[in-house]
Amino acid sequence: MNIGYVKALAIRPPGTGSSTAVDAVRALDGGIEGDRHADPLSPRQVLLASADVYADLALPAHTLGENLLVDLDTSRLASGTVLQIGDAVRLRLMFQCEACGYLDTWRAGISGRIGRRRGVLARVLAAGVIRPGDRIRDLGVLLPEWDDDWRARVAQVLQALPDGMVLTYARLALLAGVQSSYCRAFPRLVKSLGHEGRAVSNQAAAGLRCWQGEGLFDDGPGSAYSACSS
Repeated sequence: MNIGYVKALAIRPPGTGSSTAVDAVRALDGGIEGDRHADPLSPRQVLLASADVYADLALPAHTLGENLLVDLDTSRLASGTVLQIGDAVRLRLMFQCEACGYLDTWRAGISGRIGRRRGVLARVLAAGVIRPGDRIRDLGVLLPEWDDDWRARVAQVLQALPDGMVLTYARLALLAGVQSSYCRAFPRLVKSLGHEGRAVSNQAAAGLRCWQGEGLFDDGPGSAYSACSS
C-alpha cells in the first residue's frame, strides 16, 4: 500500500554535526553511504521525519537531522513495519526517535512540544538508491518490534546476551540505540534488571568473552562473540 513519498534527502558525514542536502542517497547493508550513523549493528541507521512537523513548528531545515524527509506522519508507524522506498530499498522500522534536549538549542521548548513526532529510526533491509519523489509502500509489520523506551531496549539487548559472555557499556549503548552519555546510568539499571556483572566497563571486560551483538537483529548475520580488549 502506498502511504507517501520522499520529499528530500540529507546525510550527516562522519565528524560533523550538520546535515548536507543531497539529490540521492545509497542505502547499503549497514546504513546510508557517507552518513555518520552507518553501522551494521546499529538500530539507528536511517532517520525518517515528517515534513508536517517542520511546517507545524516552523523549524529551520535539517533541525531534526533526518536522512529522509517524508510526507507522512512518522509517529503512526509501528516498530517492525517494513517500508519499501522506490523499487528496491526496504527499511525495517525500529522505534521512535527520542526528543532530546538538543532540539531546544534551536528554540526553547521544542523537545517538549514535538513528542513522538521527532521521527522514526530504521535499519536497511535491502540496498538501493533513494531519490526525492520515490514512493513509500507499507509492506506491513513483518519483523519483531523494538520498544520506544530506551530502558526496555536495554533489557531486550541484555536478554539476548549469550550465556558465559559479557557486554561492554559502550556496546550496550550502540545496540540499544542510545547516546554514549547514557552509560552513566547503566550500572544501576543493569543491576535492577537482574543482569549485574553481564554488562561492564571496557576496563573490566579486558580478556573476557565479549559479545559484540552480531545476530541481535534478525535481519543481520554474524558471529556470536570476539575477545574483549581495553
